[in-house]
Amino acid sequence: MSKEKIFRAGKIAAEAKEYARKIIKKGMFLLEIADKVEGKIIELGGKPGFPLNLSVNDEAAHYTPSYNDTKIAEGLLKVDLGVHVDGFIADTAFSLDLENSEVNKKLIEAAKAALENAIKTAKINTEVGKIGKAIQETIKSRGFSPIVNLGGHGITRYEVHSGIMIPNIDNKSKNKLEEGQYAIEPFATNGNGKIHDGKPSGIYELRSEKNIRSSVAREVLEFIINEYKTLPFCSRWLVRKIGTKALIGLKQLEENGNLYHHPVLVETSKGIVAQAEHTILIEKDKTTVTTE
Repeated sequence: MSKEKIFRAGKIAAEAKEYARKIIKKGMFLLEIADKVEGKIIELGGKPGFPLNLSVNDEAAHYTPSYNDTKIAEGLLKVDLGVHVDGFIADTAFSLDLENSEVNKKLIEAAKAALENAIKTAKINTEVGKIGKAIQETIKSRGFSPIVNLGGHGITRYEVHSGIMIPNIDNKSKNKLEEGQYAIEPFATNGNGKIHDGKPSGIYELRSEKNIRSSVAREVLEFIINEYKTLPFCSRWLVRKIGTKALIGLKQLEENGNLYHHPVLVETSKGIVAQAEHTILIEKDKTTVTTE
């Protein structure tokens, strides 16, 4: 584990997040936001740890613009960004109210307060159920619901989601935090607190390097292995590098079992969702937020 690279990734993520806060305006194309924020990450010396997620209103997570996307920023916008430096990852998110809505503002504050209380709870050997309890109680005390089937996660080199899940509710889990990196990410909603799989997101992850007959698919697979390894990537990136034939290759690779295609995650009752997230580094004697 390289602490230097972990903290560098965290610093770049924090700077990219502030940049995103400054540039995002209601009515901007999500594609323009994604290009600018991902470009800023690269300019600062990192690489995107995953495609920028720009999820609106009842979309909790995993919306990223396609190469020809025309969707605009509106409503309650979640901005979830990842940075990696040589595979060492920082994962952080914030929410923006683009409507001057009291409900949106209160949801955002609930998610932020839950994150703060969760981080105060997170120390070595803490049971993850206790972190979930802090999140649940904070969000409930503000009149909203946590998303019960989403949560934080362990992070290891080239693996955004690894090891244990950190729940957003008190699920009584006795799993304990060990030394290492974790993302804590409360989601608050005025809906029923559950998400389901929506339409395909255009975000993929490599699952297998097994052979495939199609030459286009082989070209795409080789590029994915060299460029992204096991990190998530999106169709938009590949179209820019290889052209629209990449879309054919991606479809063939998905059908062949080489790739997992993430769905957009949507609140089941169409409730508005807010998200807040930091990456923390747990050590024997301290917990450090790497993304602020």
